[in-house]
Amino acid sequence: MGFGSGMTCWRRLAAWNEAGVWEKLHVVLLKKLRSAKQLDWSRAVIDSSHVRAARRGPKAVPARSTERGRAASTTSWSTARASRSRCL
Repeated sequence: MGFGSGMTCWRRLAAWNEAGVWEKLHVVLLKKLRSAKQLDWSRAVIDSSHVRAARRGPKAVPARSTERGRAASTTSWSTARASRSRCL
């Protein structure tokens, strides 16, 4: 498609996000729409991804594990022993 590798695209998007490009673009677009009287606030939507928490919420408490240790991997068990069958 001519945009470089997937990793290159990802790095560029991450850099633009870090630099605040999307927020600046959003502000510019809103100003242009407002000056052209093209904003229709009767159909506006706001969700938590668009609104920053002023005081930040409480820190998340890590979930307690119900297991004593690390869970075994599904590949850690011997399938040869588990799948033995007796031939009669």
